[in-house]
Amino acid sequence: MEDKKWLIMIASLLIIASAFLYFIHYLIFGDLHHIGIFALHELAFLPIEVLLVTLVIHRMLETREKKKRLEKMNMVIGTFFSVLGTSLLRCFSNHNPHIKKIREELLVKKDWKPENFDNAEKKLHDQKFEVDINSLDIGSLKKFMMEKEDFLVRLLENPVLLEHEKFTELLRATFHLAEELHNRKNILACPDSDKSHLEGDINRVYNILVEEWIEYMKYLRSGYPYLFSLALRINPFNENAEATVI
Repeated sequence: MEDKKWLIMIASLLIIASAFLYFIHYLIFGDLHHIGIFALHELAFLPIEVLLVTLVIHRMLETREKKKRLEKMNMVIGTFFSVLGTSLLRCFSNHNPHIKKIREELLVKKDWKPENFDNAEKKLHDQKFEVDINSLDIGSLKKFMMEKEDFLVRLLENPVLLEHEKFTELLRATFHLAEELHNRKNILACPDSDKSHLEGDINRVYNILVEEWIEYMKYLRSGYPYLFSLALRINPFNENAEATVI
């Protein structure tokens, strides 16, 4: 309501200012004919001016701003994978009994093009990434996630990520998993029913993580060769991953 009143007030002031200036013009020159011609000329140009400002200049500025936001957003996503995401992918994949069937599709190559990433996404779309919680060191996972809780909270507070729905969903799922683990006093004594529940939370994170990781690798490949090089060498799905350049 306050915004509406403010807009009405501004519009009224601008109209009054325009009328006052036309009145001053008439007092000085006393030529209504000229004022009419000038006013009609300005009115006729107004649609073109609106076109230039709203559809051209505004669109250019909006595209530039969107590009900047995308850069910032991907910097944050990169930080997530560096601090947390890559380690989780490696951990979950090491305890995925079916990983051998799909590992090859996730071994990103240096010469991959956008269509290679798209093809990998299509092939993995119907795949379910599942962890065998009985083979997983749940105590170590809890400790690791508790150490990253503050980091996750800071990411959730970052307004830059609000435009990226999928990544926001990943953050929520990851933070929920951290909370679930944090609130179990004796994580090693969980009954089978509770393990099954935790397994569902882990698999939710795992599946979204894989999707976002492929998208992030595609982004790095498009314009950041030095970051892409490291990401290739520490690929969490590569059993022989080694950061050292040989």
